[in-house]
Formats: sequence, structure tokens, C-alpha cells
Amino acid sequence: MAGSANLNVMLRAARKAGRALAKDFREVENLQVSMKGAGDFVSRADIAAEQIIKSELMNARPTYGWLGEEGGGEDGKDPTRRWIVDPLDGTTNFLHGLPHWAVSIALEHKGQVVAGVIYDPSKDEAFFAEKGEGAWMNESRLRVSGRDKMIEALFATGLPFGGRSDLPETLQDLARLMPTCSGVRRFGSAALDMAYVAAGRYDGFWERRLHAWDLAAGIIICREAGALVESLSEGGDILEDGDVICANEAIFEKFAKVIRGS
Repeated sequence: MAGSANLNVMLRAARKAGRALAKDFREVENLQVSMKGAGDFVSRADIAAEQIIKSELMNARPTYGWLGEEGGGEDGKDPTRRWIVDPLDGTTNFLHGLPHWAVSIALEHKGQVVAGVIYDPSKDEAFFAEKGEGAWMNESRLRVSGRDKMIEALFATGLPFGGRSDLPETLQDLARLMPTCSGVRRFGSAALDMAYVAAGRYDGFWERRLHAWDLAAGIIICREAGALVESLSEGGDILEDGDVICANEAIFEKFAKVIRGS
């Protein structure tokens, strides 16, 4: 697919950062790691990857705003556009030598995500989408799964760590959901979880207490692949609320009813 100039800039930045991360991943035992909070690590590789992405994106579009996991937010001369970046989603996997992590880049325009890239360097899979142009993985068009029975559906989520206060809610979710479906996976990267819903590998995903950079690219990739994507609070704003539920249209209502407990 021939994407827009913005999308090509995003893909180039994601791949460049991904190459640097892959090099560090091969030497993960030598990384300088510091604590950023309970169960939330930041590495030299993480910070360096964000710097690579920021340099690529801001050199190409110097007037856009910026929101990155490591560097925080900056207003741009163009108040309508903003990059939203997670340079390394799945940091804990990365630091444990598990090859399941990704670079996530989104472009927001007037409060709406209009383009997104999620790049998995370990598998060389680039998931991407632009508003109205469909979703893709490398050269293949993405489409959500066609499963319409909950008992056949496979779901993904994130499990709270380090004593987070939302653990009881998530355990209640699992208690309601697991008897109704074929399984629940916890792979440790919200960005890739959403990309996998878009690719039909999972039938649905939900998680609480995420950040805009975890979610932004996944929102548009899922929607362009045919998924329904909402906040767990009906009518809420996903990026502001930090929680999300998404699934193919055939099972979304049933899935959401179980997770929302309604």
C-alpha cells in the first residue's frame, strides 16, 4: 500500500527505532536499567528509541505537537496535530528477553487519531492504518476475525502488577469471561494486543489504566480493520479514560456485556 507522506514518515521512524532496539535486545543483559515505579521499568534503549523517533518525526513535521512516554508533552505551532509515541511497548518483556514488544506511533488531528503504526521488530511485522484507507500488516490487508460465538473466541488483556488497585476488577472480569470463551491471553504489550485484534489473531481485547501512547495507534488500526473500539465507560473518551474494549462486530455486544458486568 502506498501511504501518505505522514504515514511513510511514521513507518520510517518506527523501523529505524526498531533496528536500534533490536540491537540492544540482543545485549539485553548489559542494559543500564533504572526503576520508574512498581513493575514499570525504563531502560537506556527505551529513551534512545524515543529520541530517534522524535528526531525523525519532528524534522519532517516541525510544527506538530508531541506526546511521548519518556519525554512528556510539547505543544506545537500547529495546535491541531500531535504525534503520540510509545518507543517501547512491552518494556518488561524486552528486559526479560521475551521477543514480544513493539514501537507505537500515532498521529492525532483535532482530537482524533488519523494514522497509526505498530512495529514489531522481532517478527518484522508493521501494522499500520490511516483513516478511511483500511489497515495493513506489511503488504497484507488486515481484517478482524469472523467468529461470532463467544465460546469459540480468544481474548487478550493486561493483568495489573505491583499491587495496582485495579487487580480486583480484572479478576472479576476474568471470572465472568473465562467460562464463556475459548481462552484469555496476557502477552504484555497492549499495542500488539490491539494489532492482533485487527489481524484476527485475537477476537477481542480489554484493559484498564493505560496511557494515550499505549492506545492511540491501536485504536485506528483496529477500527480500520473493522473492529468496534470503545472506552470501558460507555460514551467515554478512550485516550482520556485510559481504558479500552475492542472486538469484531459480531461478538462486541456480548463481550462488552460480560466485561462491563451489565
